[in-house]
Amino acid sequence: MSGAAALVPEPLRRSARDRGPSWAAFVEGLPGVLTDLLASWDLEPDGPAQHGQVAMVLPVRGPQRQEWSLKIGHVDVESAHEHLTLDTWDGRSAVRLLRADPRRGALLLERAGPRDLTSLPVLQACEVVADLVDQLHVPAPGRLPLLSELVAGWSADLQARGTRLPVPRRLLDQAVALGRAFATDPATDGVTLHGDLHDTNVLASRRGDGLDEWLAIDPKGISGDPHYEPAPMLWNRWEEVLAANDARFAIRRRFHTFVDVAGLDEERARDWVVVRTMDAALGAVEAADLALRDLDARDRRWITTCITVAKAVQD
Repeated sequence: MSGAAALVPEPLRRSARDRGPSWAAFVEGLPGVLTDLLASWDLEPDGPAQHGQVAMVLPVRGPQRQEWSLKIGHVDVESAHEHLTLDTWDGRSAVRLLRADPRRGALLLERAGPRDLTSLPVLQACEVVADLVDQLHVPAPGRLPLLSELVAGWSADLQARGTRLPVPRRLLDQAVALGRAFATDPATDGVTLHGDLHDTNVLASRRGDGLDEWLAIDPKGISGDPHYEPAPMLWNRWEEVLAANDARFAIRRRFHTFVDVAGLDEERARDWVVVRTMDAALGAVEAADLALRDLDARDRRWITTCITVAKAVQD
């Protein structure tokens, strides 16, 4: 193997067999896209690539040896507005976007990391993220998807398919009712949201003064309600919740830390956590259906996590 194909991490190449034709086409096309972008954007690889569930990130150097990152992602409904969101923030508490080819999911970004918020105690990490949202929550550009429309769809899906979801009926009914109320609430739209703020989506960067500055990466990009943001900080670093003597107490400490530092309304933030956890649980059912399989042990652990978070913030 040589050239750009060698830059694609082996686990990412292997994943082409397991995630359906659209993902396979993305992975198989990566060497060609890489070759073209490195040439046309005058970039040189500067280390091994990293990858997550939906994208590959390659450290690169620019024409004057600038240290940048080239991200190439699978374009879908969740990633389609990342470039617009980063452009809106213009480097304020987020990595700076230098260049984009949205059709191919390619972004040239300010380099940050590898240190992320998992290097901090979890409550301190919640404080950092809560501080960031004050800078990130600016008026949303018109092209971002509206949270009111998204939550209307989630509520309809929960109503139609919720009987297949192994969660308490009261939580399901509560999420549907709350989601429908949010869908018609004018305060549900209007602010630029990240949508997936958690410990590994906030990286340390050394800008002009050489001091660490925490920057958000990988935004979903939604026009929405600031109270939508806390949920991912509650269900990530789950092993620390399980290690605590009292899972409910551990989750509530995170929730109240985030809400207090960000200046959010506790009740509204709680209601969004309930909606998001039930929608996230339904996502496990939908993924199993797409793969033509039953729920497996990993799916059931995730659904249990969602139930635990939803109960903890309101018990």
